[in-house]
Amino acid sequence: MRQAERALFDLRRGLPILLRQPAGDLVVQAVEGLDDDALAALQALTGSPARLVLSPHRMAALGHRGGSEAVSLTLSPLPSSRALRELAWTRGATLPAGAAQTAAHAAERAALRLLGRAQLVPAAIACNVAPAQAAQVAEQVADGRLLAVGAAEALQLCESGPGALTRISEARVPLAEAENSRFVLFREADGVHEHVAIVIGDASRWPEAVPVRLHSSCLTGDLFGSLRCDCGEQLRRGVAAINAQGGGILLYLSQEGRGIGLANKLRAYGLQDEGLDTIDADQVIGFSKDERNFRVAHEMLDQLGVQKVLLLTNNPSKVEALQHAGINVVARQAIYGEVTTQNQRYLQTKASRHGHWLHELLTEQDEPASAEPERLPAPGATSSL
Repeated sequence: MRQAERALFDLRRGLPILLRQPAGDLVVQAVEGLDDDALAALQALTGSPARLVLSPHRMAALGHRGGSEAVSLTLSPLPSSRALRELAWTRGATLPAGAAQTAAHAAERAALRLLGRAQLVPAAIACNVAPAQAAQVAEQVADGRLLAVGAAEALQLCESGPGALTRISEARVPLAEAENSRFVLFREADGVHEHVAIVIGDASRWPEAVPVRLHSSCLTGDLFGSLRCDCGEQLRRGVAAINAQGGGILLYLSQEGRGIGLANKLRAYGLQDEGLDTIDADQVIGFSKDERNFRVAHEMLDQLGVQKVLLLTNNPSKVEALQHAGINVVARQAIYGEVTTQNQRYLQTKASRHGHWLHELLTEQDEPASAEPERLPAPGATSSL
């Protein structure tokens, strides 16, 4: 698994990697950051023409709807690197006439999964290794110029979630909304992401169902007070609400932009300025409507000894994820920001297309007066929510 983890860093650096599979080796590189020299070097090394591999979400944005699998495209003549980037994430791009499509095989699917985990645009250039070039490719692998990874190993890494978290460090950090707070930092096994548990109050005095909020990082809203979302307000109100109930935990998760990363979130913002909602904008650049993995939250709560929670959330997916992971979510409490001119469409999209419980907020002029916890049915029981 270590080689697959290293592959994430090579891809982020703009380097190619070799994916091994029984059907034949494949060299892949991210379209993001690709230039014409790198594209030419890739084909010269492998002795094969390059293919463009795109996610089903991106193919739908290009007008090819209905498929649920990634697609490998043979383009003749091969476009420039700039044109390939346009095909990868630009709104309004169209495939050249005569582009041949085939279902992506395992190694190509592994390449897209690695790119997504590395928070790069999920679009790859792929070249088969021709028999005449096998020795040269093997030489580059042997001397460390090219990293070789098993395609099955790469898929396993991406499908297994974040892996075991390591508790790295902690310190007392008094907050304006909760003076008695400690920050506990956890690091994922592949080293890409770090998450923080904000432990509020004295654990020995916590309620039986510990108040918990899962908050995905939002640089623009949490730090700079962006008016495009309500994240910063939810963060601070979440800390205050946990403190007011005798303490608990806020998990600050490194999942910017619902897991697509800051660079892609800003790309999506540009598309939203052109009229798309947040879900459609993410799909134009190749992502699903939510790329987050909440298994990391379960691991953090487990290490902190919490098994029974009152979850502060408006998101049914968070309730389901924790219940599925074995956390006893006994009740849910709404946590609202404010509706503004700038974030109203964003909140409406979360309610209508993500299914968030925001209808009460959106039908009130101001924040609803009551945010009392509501009991939740046991996992598997019929729910009216």
